[in-house]
Amino acid sequence: MMMMMMRRIDYYSFPPRFIFYALNLFLYSVYILPTAESGNALNVFDFGAAGDGSTDDTCAFQDAWKEACSSQSRAVIVVPDGQFIVRPINFTGPCTSRLSLKVFGTIVAPEDPQIWDGLDRNKWLYFANVKHLTVQGRGTINGMGLRWWAESCKINKTNPCQHAPKALTFHKCNYLRIGGLLMLNSQQMHLSLTSCVKVTVSGVQVVAPSTSPNTDGIHISSSTSVTVKDCTIATGDDCISIVGNSSRIRIRNIVCGPGHGISIGSLGKSNSWDNVHDISVKGTFLSNTKNGARIKTWQGGRGFARKITYEDMVMQNVSNPIIVDQYYCDSAQPCSNQTSAVGISNVAFMRIKGTSATTEAIRIACSDTSPCRKIFLKDVELVSSSRGSGGTSFYCWNAYGSTEGPVYPPQCFAHATTVIQPTLVQVNDSSSGGGSIVSM
Repeated sequence: MMMMMMRRIDYYSFPPRFIFYALNLFLYSVYILPTAESGNALNVFDFGAAGDGSTDDTCAFQDAWKEACSSQSRAVIVVPDGQFIVRPINFTGPCTSRLSLKVFGTIVAPEDPQIWDGLDRNKWLYFANVKHLTVQGRGTINGMGLRWWAESCKINKTNPCQHAPKALTFHKCNYLRIGGLLMLNSQQMHLSLTSCVKVTVSGVQVVAPSTSPNTDGIHISSSTSVTVKDCTIATGDDCISIVGNSSRIRIRNIVCGPGHGISIGSLGKSNSWDNVHDISVKGTFLSNTKNGARIKTWQGGRGFARKITYEDMVMQNVSNPIIVDQYYCDSAQPCSNQTSAVGISNVAFMRIKGTSATTEAIRIACSDTSPCRKIFLKDVELVSSSRGSGGTSFYCWNAYGSTEGPVYPPQCFAHATTVIQPTLVQVNDSSSGGGSIVSM
């Protein structure tokens, strides 16, 4: 069922984008300028690094890590100004003390994908099993992804589909802090968190072309208690993606675009069981993105996605500002119809305003056998970004929910009511200095 109305908007004001960039300039001084830090300082130059943009500096980085990880006192690895070519490398723990990596120069990946022959093509800079790690600085991580993208089956259908490296991966790294880095042109995902607990990512900037395939900005998987805040992301895939078995995720003050929005999923691929819950996205600005607030699941999956809140978002010329899709299919062949589905419930979209690049501003398409339940919209206004093009529409399929306050385009929920709504509770949000509403 779809509802559509015409509305004339004489003027629609957006928070000026320069405010976000001014915020990032302030954060530059907070997160990335060098600061005095006690500990055993280990400069990669002292381990033989050349930093000239042509010498292979991998061994110097490996040796510096080995000494830092075994240090009996806090160690700080320093990557000074320069261009450091580093081949695929593992930084593994456990380490004997807390450790920091300060990046002020540029760490550059080899251009040639053949360097990965015989190696794990999923990894470039890989950190595993390290507690109380800090990675920050005003430096750059450059994935040199151009040749990888050219070999992608998403760019050229005649190419075989194969993995490409994630630029920065943190696996089982608890009490992790990442701040201030500029991440450029990753081969695929820029920053990946897997099986991590208690992580803060702040003041990170991601830049890649809108046409670069699978270059998610920040990817969160099987992790809990993660805060991502004050980041600017422009890329070819999801600005932020949150996938299976992740919980207690807080996303705050993000500028996204170009990209595919802030996504939960995909979930349930290949009949898998996934769960995602207690997710809060607040204070974001999305411009010229393919999606805005998105939840996507495959047919045939199992599990649940619930207790999810998107709030205080501004959309500018976004193609799918709000989209919940239980029929997601990212496959060369059509996906077959299946009865099981990842259940979606207790999802709130609140105080979301802006312009849609398409007529269908809101789409909630749910499973025939597992409808979406307790979907709540409050104070939503999404108008057309093209003057004179008419109104916007709200598409529903097997979606049950409610609204409060003005909602445009008008809702189309089955058995909708403006009285019954999900129970909303206050949860602690230390990153913003106050509470956040999460639907139960």
